Amino acid sequence: MNQITELLGIKYPIFQGAMAQISMSPLVSAVSNAGGLGIIATGSMSVDKLREEILKTQQLTDKPFAVNLMLMMANCEEIVDLVIELGVKIVTTGAGTPKRFMPKLKEAGIIVIPVVPSVKLAKKMEELGVDALVVEGTEAGGHIGEVATLPLVTSVVQSVSIPVVAAGGFSDGRGLAAAFALGASGIQMGTAFLASKECPIPDSYKEKIVSSVETDTVVTGRSQGAPVRSILNKMTLKYIEMEKAEMNREELEKLTMGSLRKAVVEGNTDEGSVMAGQIIGNIKQIRSVEDIIETTIEEYRYVNLPII
Repeated sequence: MNQITELLGIKYPIFQGAMAQISMSPLVSAVSNAGGLGIIATGSMSVDKLREEILKTQQLTDKPFAVNLMLMMANCEEIVDLVIELGVKIVTTGAGTPKRFMPKLKEAGIIVIPVVPSVKLAKKMEELGVDALVVEGTEAGGHIGEVATLPLVTSVVQSVSIPVVAAGGFSDGRGLAAAFALGASGIQMGTAFLASKECPIPDSYKEKIVSSVETDTVVTGRSQGAPVRSILNKMTLKYIEMEKAEMNREELEKLTMGSLRKAVVEGNTDEGSVMAGQIIGNIKQIRSVEDIIETTIEEYRYVNLPII
């Protein structure tokens, strides 16, 4: 047991990343049942849909799980109220500051864990009274910051006193050992769980994950101040061309309209937004969530030996 497992009451210090339209009850409950922390992603989700997903997850597991609050969403206040109503005890947050919700969340006894991309934000979150941090480097899939995981985690753990979970570039026990060496209390994995049997995405998306190498991801949207890492395909190539041509935001948004749904629902890996991190080259087979987590722990125990 370490800081993060003790805080959350979970067996292993492994979080499942909150991936919009993907991290729902089948994956979340599987991760929690296997000893990690499953996290429901609320991105683009209605309050009614979230209610359904929380209730399903509660039926599928009696272990702790979390809900990720996308703080820029218009219905975020309703989502916070729903989380409290349904007795969810852990939230992670992204896309903003949880400041306005902190009194309500803490009054309800909820553990609050923001995802941060910088030391500056990490310090601000600690001042707010959050319980822990997910510190995410630019190697991660989806929406990202600009600092790599190794220097970012190293800097944050020296700057705050609350537990840190390292994210961005983790998929196995070697990564877990590295995170502990940096001073983190655990890791968050997203891309690794995309290639799980329980992940509710089409087989074509999973096959794209396991067939790709570490150089197959690309970052789009930097010109718009909203960088996103995904697998290079027909759509992202077109986006990059349009960015180089300095096309306006409206034209770029027109290209990406519905692109996430194309990937995660329709399985269109050419024109969809196939989000994934740079660790993709280390993921070579589709396995059960339990196997992914247990193997990660076994590898950690094997590599965590004195070498000097």
